[in-house]
Amino acid sequence: MARIKGVDIPNNKRIEIALTYIYGIGRSLSNQILKDANVDINKKAGSLDNDEL
Repeated sequence: MARIKGVDIPNNKRIEIALTYIYGIGRSLSNQILKDANVDINKKAGSLDNDEL
C-alpha cells in the first residue's frame, strides 16, 4: 500500500479515485495530476510501479 502525505492509498481502487483520499484533492485535481504525470487514470493504485508513484 502506497503512502502519500501520511495517507494510505488503497490498492484496490483506480488511481483517479485513490488520490482523492488525500485531503484537498478532488476528482478534477486528481485528473490534472495524473495527466501531468502521464499516468493512466484507469490503472489500479496497487499496480503502479515506483516511477509512476
